[in-house]
Amino acid sequence: MAKVGETTLFLDLAALEHNYHYLRSKIEPETKFMAVVKAFAYGSDMVAISKKLEKLGVDYFAVAYVGEGVLLRDAGIKTPILVLHPLASNFDDLIDRCLEPNLYSRNLLTQFLEVATANKQQDYPVHIKFNTGLNRLGFGENDTSWIAQQVTNNETIKVKSLFSHLAASEDPNERAFSLGQIESFKKASDALIEQLGYTPMRHMLNTSGIINYPEAQFEMVRSGIGLYGYGNEAAVDAELKPVATLKTIISQIHEIGPNESVGYNRAFKSGSRKRTATLPIGHADGINRQYGKGRAAVQIHGKMAPLIGNVCMDMIMVDVTEIDCAEGDEVTVFGPQNSAESFALGAGTISYEILTAISQRVKRVVLND
Repeated sequence: MAKVGETTLFLDLAALEHNYHYLRSKIEPETKFMAVVKAFAYGSDMVAISKKLEKLGVDYFAVAYVGEGVLLRDAGIKTPILVLHPLASNFDDLIDRCLEPNLYSRNLLTQFLEVATANKQQDYPVHIKFNTGLNRLGFGENDTSWIAQQVTNNETIKVKSLFSHLAASEDPNERAFSLGQIESFKKASDALIEQLGYTPMRHMLNTSGIINYPEAQFEMVRSGIGLYGYGNEAAVDAELKPVATLKTIISQIHEIGPNESVGYNRAFKSGSRKRTATLPIGHADGINRQYGKGRAAVQIHGKMAPLIGNVCMDMIMVDVTEIDCAEGDEVTVFGPQNSAESFALGAGTISYEILTAISQRVKRVVLND
């Protein structure tokens, strides 16, 4: 890995390839694979990640919003793209870039039919989501007749897939709930398929679902966090490789006397002599205030240096009293040896949040392309 001169997020595409093949090994050869690359590919680089995955042979991409899909199409991505949360105001752009909408409500399906008809579309691929207990987006089981009527009464749209989302696939204590969701999805999808007269693909499993409920892989699975190296449980994490490594440097070192304070609001007060290092990264870069006051630590020369005081907009301060280090030395915020999950844990949050929070002003460097 190159020497760091500024705060940099390194993205290891060899790790991405490893994770993809690991997850593929958990499903049947004929099962299709949808790669979730929303939120800048979980805070990394959506275009670089998607291009690599397209070369590896993923069957579908999933993004959250139309703008993300437009970015991929404009970068040359040809693989089908499901937009998980399309907004009616973006339907013209969606159709223009051949993106495929999740139509999750009567209102949205009706609106899309109007726009697609006006654009003279025929058999435009759409996806139908059922709410089976997550209670965010989705039709209910009692909507199947209405959906079938709208779809079969015109030639404008055709259902490409039916899907749902497990609420707690990583939690063994919620296994009964997850199994109930799977049964609910089977019931709703079977009913709609019978009324449509043809069989769309079905998908329900996320990363933890792939590991814990392989019997419910249907025709396709979806993976997001697993592709980036995190599996929501220690045994799976050990098999995966973090794609992103966030590094920075020491800008300045201070000798702090007893009863001195560090940072805004004097949030850290020293009870003895301390040595602190100031790093050029802060909440404007995605290291939010919740990580301050000792709730997270960075790695310097293989040793952990806890954050002290409040996180500033562009800087954090860490305790290096017991670490032999100098200004300009490299610092790892998270990576293979100090995972994003570990960094997040002390602040009571999860890897998803710290990964997706990394600001776009942080330099990205792609490795092993």
